[in-house]
Amino acid sequence: MNAFISQTFTMHQIINLKQVILFTGISRATIYTMMDPKSKYYDKTFPKQVQLTIGRVGWSAFEIHQWIESKLNSRVVVESVGA
Repeated sequence: MNAFISQTFTMHQIINLKQVILFTGISRATIYTMMDPKSKYYDKTFPKQVQLTIGRVGWSAFEIHQWIESKLNSRVVVESVGA
């Protein structure tokens, strides 16, 4: 018998920096600048890293997706004038 019948299962994926760069279109340097609270380009909404091992970090793919969605939702819609 399958124990997962009528249950919802969400798998969270951890992605590496190259994937974050690919998904966001933002360079490595800019990502780390946005994560630095001392930087004038600091973005407190940018997802935090997940420490995987001593020398390895990753990001939640879901959180990166949410961040991209928030940027898309915050766009100003410009109406055409004189149409």
